[in-house]
Amino acid sequence: MESVRQEKVNALLMKDLGEILRMKASEILPGMMISVTEVRVSPDLGYAKVFVSFFPSKEKQAELERLRSRVSEVRYELGKKIGKQVRVVPEINFILDDSIDRANRIDELLKS
Repeated sequence: MESVRQEKVNALLMKDLGEILRMKASEILPGMMISVTEVRVSPDLGYAKVFVSFFPSKEKQAELERLRSRVSEVRYELGKKIGKQVRVVPEINFILDDSIDRANRIDELLKS
């Protein structure tokens, strides 16, 4: 179970990372929209799993690797935004959120 502080930091990171990725999407993945679907921060607030989805996307794993290659740049921008609100800017690990794909697959199976 997450603490209240973790939940607040999760919400803060989700909002600010969403803004950063929206601004940087044209540089990182031209012609794509990157959405932050969920953030889970560790109890010590030093590590964050950031679940992302891409639209439109054909090669999601390759796009995820391109985003991961720019993680230091994203973390730097995050530090400028939240540096006064947290003691440590967490290490970021981007993880592909495939829940939309699974939902679409289930929907197609139900229709047939």
